Amino acid sequence: MKLRKLAGTCDDGTCPNVYLSDRDTLVLQGDAVLTADGLAFGPGEQAVELSVDLVEEALRALGR
Repeated sequence: MKLRKLAGTCDDGTCPNVYLSDRDTLVLQGDAVLTADGLAFGPGEQAVELSVDLVEEALRALGR
């Protein structure tokens, strides 16, 4: 899978970032959310936490 960075808080890839894949999907990198009210994980699923500002930046990069 090839990724193109849409938004992020650093350039070395070790902090929250949003990428667009060559499969036309988003890949999100952020702090792991292990437990939260109302959150249940299926097999192989994970959740990450991102700031609203970062998500808005990614949406702007997609022209939305």
